[in-house]
Amino acid sequence: MKSRSDDLYFLLSVVDSGGFSAAAEQLEVSVTRISRAITRLEQSLNTTLLNRTTRKVSLTEEGRLFVEKVRGGLAALEEAEELLAIRKQKPAGRLRVDAANPFLLHQIVPHVRDFREAYPDIELELTASDRIVDLLERRIDVAIRIGPLEDSSLHARPIARSPLSVVASPDYLKRRGNCDSPDALRDHDIIGFTAPEALNFWYIGQGVRVRPSIRASSGEAIRQLCLRGNGLAYLSRFMIGADIEQGNLVELLSDHLVSPNPRELVNAVYYRNTTLSARIQVFLDFFETRWNFL
Repeated sequence: MKSRSDDLYFLLSVVDSGGFSAAAEQLEVSVTRISRAITRLEQSLNTTLLNRTTRKVSLTEEGRLFVEKVRGGLAALEEAEELLAIRKQKPAGRLRVDAANPFLLHQIVPHVRDFREAYPDIELELTASDRIVDLLERRIDVAIRIGPLEDSSLHARPIARSPLSVVASPDYLKRRGNCDSPDALRDHDIIGFTAPEALNFWYIGQGVRVRPSIRASSGEAIRQLCLRGNGLAYLSRFMIGADIEQGNLVELLSDHLVSPNPRELVNAVYYRNTTLSARIQVFLDFFETRWNFL
């Protein structure tokens, strides 16, 4: 947003990231520049906004009240700028998109160049979060969420379903033999998630809670472990579809999979009190025609 104050933006970055160094790293500017910006704000307001210690930075009561108003003010200013851009049929401004790391790598990154060519005035920011994050705190405009939604304050735009499959590498199956029934899972190495434990419940037959031999926090890490012959994994097709087509992974227990599966849901979410802006609209319209979930 070209007309906003950098000083105010720096202040929000310090508050949201928890410190000057973290904010500087996130914004790719010097700590000195951010410190001077905060000092200018405090001097112009004649108010201390931040309590500074050697260990952390926290808002004063005056700072908390000020930041609440600043967030609303910058959002209103951004919306006003966007309305002008919409009148010119040129969606513009910063668009912050959050998704699980595997989805980001396999379904968004490959198409970013084409999106930028189509909408050069949109400044795209991509963040990867394998766990649910607070959209408001992280200033996320739209997030892609896999599985059932629990936050009632979010508005969801259903995108599709991405089936889950039990897979293993040809090398692993050659060494350990096939897995042709849910009961046979006990004879195999399982690659599962560190958390949440619900992700280690596989919708096969009557449902199976697996006991992983190896755990990882990221679906992409589990995919890589599976490709390298470490065991069986239960992953969404949006990240392993190409691996199956290329013969690098083999589907197992297809006849035993339960459908529909609540973990197959793919939604784009944003806050209910957020107008679906032009840049969010064109992002979703653009990518939905390119995403491959089968």
